[in-house]
This record gives sequence, structure tokens and C-alpha cells, in this order.
Amino acid sequence: MFRNSRRLALAVVMAALALAGCGAGHAPDARTPIVLRYASPYPPGHPFSQADIAWMHHVEAASHGRLKFKTFWGGSLISSDNATLELMHGVADVALVTPIYSRAGMRAIKTQTGFYTGAVTPDDQVQVYRCLQHGFPVLDDEMAGVRVLAIQGGSLPNVITRGRPVRTLADFRGLRLRTPAEFAPLLRQLGADPVTMPMAEVYSALSKGIIDGVVAPPDTLKAMHFSEVANTLSYFSTPRGAYPARAISLRAWRRLPPDLRAVLSDSEGFWEDQLDARVKQAASDGTAFGHAHGERFVQPSVADQAMFLSLYDASSLKQAASRSAPGFDGLAMYAAAHQAIARLEKGQPAC
Repeated sequence: MFRNSRRLALAVVMAALALAGCGAGHAPDARTPIVLRYASPYPPGHPFSQADIAWMHHVEAASHGRLKFKTFWGGSLISSDNATLELMHGVADVALVTPIYSRAGMRAIKTQTGFYTGAVTPDDQVQVYRCLQHGFPVLDDEMAGVRVLAIQGGSLPNVITRGRPVRTLADFRGLRLRTPAEFAPLLRQLGADPVTMPMAEVYSALSKGIIDGVVAPPDTLKAMHFSEVANTLSYFSTPRGAYPARAISLRAWRRLPPDLRAVLSDSEGFWEDQLDARVKQAASDGTAFGHAHGERFVQPSVADQAMFLSLYDASSLKQAASRSAPGFDGLAMYAAAHQAIARLEKGQPAC
């Protein structure tokens, strides 16, 4: 943690010097392209990164070459667990952010990810988040310091293990599992030992036996190479929520002229569509890759799956009540999410 703090401090100083050297406060020459530093903890071949690259090409074309990007992949400039804070301080200009994994803060954003039972597709999840965003300003307040450019959903996670397969609810007992924070209370109830860590650290933790498995979608078998260090995927289908996932620092945003800000604003839907398409394709590719490389796939019973979802929803409701705070009504947000999902299930707009 000390090394991370030093790295963050050094990066903030370097970013400030870079801004000073670029003549901050002066209007950019319209003839000179503005280069934005884009940072991600993932390598360029990851499905998320492929969506990001497509977005950059789109923005460069839409701006007629006036916006360009310098990319920093694989965590070379920004971390997973402090990405939002680092972006706020100008370590990068645009970045993949994961506020749901932030070590501190983001209470409302983290909690609302547990309210998505029934939102099956990434697009459904994004629509539900947009509804919550309109109704609960705290979600935007927690992202103060950055301008969000894309909301991301994802494939429903399963349970991937390196040893004992999870066929029944009883099989969770004793397993140390990396999990999104919203699943931790339920996993404890089932006798597991939940661990929260950035996804970029999971491969190493699995290979060393630090954890027994991970709650993650099948795309990770290929995209994150989990099939190399875990041999079983259990089709326990677990709900997942959307969250702000791409953003630009406010200092970089404010340096842009209005027409280039409009280019970025207009590209938000394109970025979300790219993420949606890449996530869906990656899930299919990951399943096929797992079958081709000897991964074992197990299916829980219908009764166990139904009980798992029932327990999960009860746990989410409890979390909604316990994490309410001034400016954050967890129970109201839980109800709003379920109302939005009910409308989607009827073929109606989420809100």
C-alpha cells in the first residue's frame, strides 16, 4: 500500500508538471491536435480495450483529427483500485475507471450494483443505472472530479474454481472466492470466505492458491486466461449491476473547446454500444475457448439456482437498509431499480 501511495503521489506531481508545461489556461491552437492520455489496467487485446480503441478511432474521425490519444495499457499509468482518484488528480486525461473496486468511498455506487436481479443483458443494466442516476444525484456526486463518458454493464457472472466444483449451495462452504462486493454478504452466509480485489490481480492469486476461485463471467476464461489456473466453471448465474466505467478528468474536460466537448458527449452512446457488443461476443468466445481447452462446466439444479437468487435478493435488500446515509436512501434506490427492471421485463422503457 505504501508503494501504491508513493506511485500515486509521484504520478500526480508528474501530471501537474505536464499540465504546467502545456500552458494550462491558454486556448489551444485549433490547428494543433489535442492529445489526450488514455489509461487502462487491461492489455490492448482485452475486449474492454478493443471497445476503447474503437471509441478512440470514432472520436478522432468525428473531431476531424483535432482529438488524438496516447495510450497507456496494462496498468502502466493507472491502477485498478485507485483509478477514479488518480484520474481526478490528472494522472491520465481519460481512463477506464472501476469505482466499484475503490478502496474507499463510492458507497452508493457500490451498493446499487446489488439491485439488478432480473436485468440480464448489459444494455438492460445500463438502462437501469441511467434511471437510478436520474433519480439519485448521489451517484453523480460520488464521481465529482471526473466527467463520466460511458456506463458499463456485463455478462452475468458464474463461479470459476481451481479445484472443487460448485454444484450445490453446500459446495460454497470453505472456498475463498474473489467476488464483487455486493456478493460478499451472501457468500459469507453460504460459508465461503469472500475476497474483493481488482480483476487484474486475480490470475496471480489463483495461480498461487491465494484464492480458490472467482465470481466472474465466462469471457475471463479467455480474455483473462483464467482457464490456465482454474479448471471448473459452475453455471450459478449471479446478478450484476452497471457502473460508471470510462471518464475524463474535469481538468482535461475544461481545457477542451465547446465543440470538442460536444464530440465526446455525442460519442457516449457509441462507446456503450461498443462495450455491449464486445462483452457479449467475449462471453461466447470464452465459453468456446473453455470447452476447447478442457475446462469443466457444471450446472446447478434449478432449485439451488432459485434459492441462490432468493438469498441474494434478500441480502441486497438488507444491504440497502443498512447502508442508507444522508443523501443516500438505499431502500428507495432498491425499489427504483426493481421498478425499472419490471418495466423492462414488460417490454417498456426502464424509465
